[in-house]
Amino acid sequence: RMAVRRPRYPVDDDPHARFESMFQYRPTRDQKIAFEDVYNDMAFKDSPMDRLICGDVGFGKTEVALRALYRGVRAGRQVAFLTPTTVLANQQFHTVKSRGEAFGVKVALLTRFQTTKERNAIYKAVAAGDIDVLVGTHAILNPKVAWKDLGLVIIDEEQRFGVKQKEKLKARCAEVDVLTLSATPIPRTLNMHMSGLRDVTL
Repeated sequence: RMAVRRPRYPVDDDPHARFESMFQYRPTRDQKIAFEDVYNDMAFKDSPMDRLICGDVGFGKTEVALRALYRGVRAGRQVAFLTPTTVLANQQFHTVKSRGEAFGVKVALLTRFQTTKERNAIYKAVAAGDIDVLVGTHAILNPKVAWKDLGLVIIDEEQRFGVKQKEKLKARCAEVDVLTLSATPIPRTLNMHMSGLRDVTL
């Protein structure tokens, strides 16, 4: 992945500033560091991002994800937001939709509770590029999800996914940027960081 090159994402502009101003809280010092790390990875590096944001509950990891996914959408690329449970998928879907709707971000939810007809409609929309952000459980890993231009994968609560599940998604597109959120990173992840194979923001 480090040898792969992909187009850089847009630098900050007025729409980004307006999107960020929707954040209801004053960013903490650690959050500002996380925002800056992800921004630099996406806007100023030519190789795909592979960064872990590690912080306790309440750290504000979702805000980091929201800013990253908006940058991805502004670049005309699609975003996969992978969550370990249906409850969390629904929660993140509503968060992304409420924040992104005013900025023209088209969001969809994919879980096992949808009907075959609903899932097929989502597959078709994703393939056509009519969906910017697809939030869901491991259902996103279904081969029927054929992305038109997947640019960013966000993995929420990484520690609750198996290695094969995560690698399966990354393997489908070598140029994909990966942003992982976790409160308790697994030993393998920390080892990759210590080995210089992965960036971590604490």
